[in-house]
Amino acid sequence: MGRAAIAAVSKARGMELAGAIDSQCIGMDVGELTGMDEALEIPVLNDLTMVLCSIAQTRATGVVVDFSEPSSVHDNVKQATAFGLSSVVYVPKIEMDTITELSAFCDKASMGCLVAPTLSIGSVLLQQAAIQASFHYNNVEIVESRPNPSDLPSPDAIQIANNISDLGQIYNRQDMDSDNPARGQVLGEDGVRVHIMVLPGLASSTSVVLSAPERYLSCK
Repeated sequence: MGRAAIAAVSKARGMELAGAIDSQCIGMDVGELTGMDEALEIPVLNDLTMVLCSIAQTRATGVVVDFSEPSSVHDNVKQATAFGLSSVVYVPKIEMDTITELSAFCDKASMGCLVAPTLSIGSVLLQQAAIQASFHYNNVEIVESRPNPSDLPSPDAIQIANNISDLGQIYNRQDMDSDNPARGQVLGEDGVRVHIMVLPGLASSTSVVLSAPERYLSCK
């Protein structure tokens, strides 16, 4: 992921790569490491504080992209914030408690931090659509298809459920307490249910179906 991010930032208009942190490949040029035609004259370092300090002193604005581990995200974001840098975090299986703590910390510091549950633009748009639509519907169910039974429910489904549960609304009131297994698994405490088809050959997909009397909306 780090190599892909380096390549994307280097090729993006109006963006400049300022540094790279890793516990491996220390000293290697990031351009050579990612297979670019030319070296970028930016070595891989393992000292986050040094790189953040350099960026804060030489750039007017900066963003730290974190692909590390759940155990180190909190400290990384705190360091970036201390140097006046916003953060984009993509760390699978990050705990909700950590996200809550980061949100409170960044609000207090008046700094931005985006915790991205996925790097798929389609998935992010799906989550935003589900949030906006959930204000207008009383029933919400998530439907997924997967070719194999790993990581079920998916991180996308869990994130969608968490997002719309934080809005303070109770969904599927008519059978919220049903323990019938055919009704799917309840995610969170607000009645959002998820149904998953696992069949070899199926493409992975996540849909959000919202409804109210005489109308429904399906977000895919």
